[in-house]
Amino acid sequence: MLQSIVWNVSPILVKLGSIEIRWYGILFALAFIICYYLLRKMFAKDSVSSVYLDKLTVYCFVAVLIGARLGHCLFYDFPYYSKHIIEMLFPVKETAQGWKFSGYQGLASHGGAIGIIIALIIYSRKTKIPFMWVVERLVIAICFGGASIRLGNLMNSEIYGHPTSLPWGFIFVRDGQTVACHPTALYEALSYITIGIVLYTLLNSKKIKINQGMIFGIFLTALFGVRFLLEFLKNNQEAWEDALPIDMGQILSLPFIIAGIVFIVLSSKKNIGKTLDIKLLTDNKKV
Repeated sequence: MLQSIVWNVSPILVKLGSIEIRWYGILFALAFIICYYLLRKMFAKDSVSSVYLDKLTVYCFVAVLIGARLGHCLFYDFPYYSKHIIEMLFPVKETAQGWKFSGYQGLASHGGAIGIIIALIIYSRKTKIPFMWVVERLVIAICFGGASIRLGNLMNSEIYGHPTSLPWGFIFVRDGQTVACHPTALYEALSYITIGIVLYTLLNSKKIKINQGMIFGIFLTALFGVRFLLEFLKNNQEAWEDALPIDMGQILSLPFIIAGIVFIVLSSKKNIGKTLDIKLLTDNKKV
């Protein structure tokens, strides 16, 4: 009978001299490919030109990187980064031998979410595509893209939980663990995929008619609700979180959950935001 899973997978996929290609980087890039493919199908279904999708991709890519990075620096390690601004903005670290490339050490999904929302507001104003129309399609793609990133965390043997006696517990050998722990990154990935399937089904259902804004509300409530609950199983990212009644991930999730409930209630009565007008997009020459 299976008692636990020994997880000893190398985070490096290929190594060519000093160059390393890591699973996390591949799966992070795959997240954007998945999102682009799904959005292309949804844009085409409503006869929206791929030119608008290409612009959206650029906005989201920049927003995720900047938002996730700043989110980690500001929410989780502000005392350090307030004294090391350069390390916050650039993938370098100051050493006794001078500045060295290190890659960004830390990204926060809540910061990425805030970044995307800001980017979508700007994108909507620039392109004239209604915010709610694009966000309700983007969040579906984000579910599957987010799952890919969480699998990258799993390959890095990180973001796991407390010890468990459950048969699917993982022993993260490469992180020095000798007992099985909750593979919370895997839990999140499976949860995100499930949420994405449900939302995609609702968006395309001919039997269930829902108002605009409902999918966004369900996404916020479900995804960040899952994140809030799974945090109870996770180890804290920073030592100072031990003194809090709930950790930083849960604190940051609460506003999103509340906003989701508000969207669900309001959209149950009427459509939220403007609906898509293809003629307006056709007449809009500045894309």
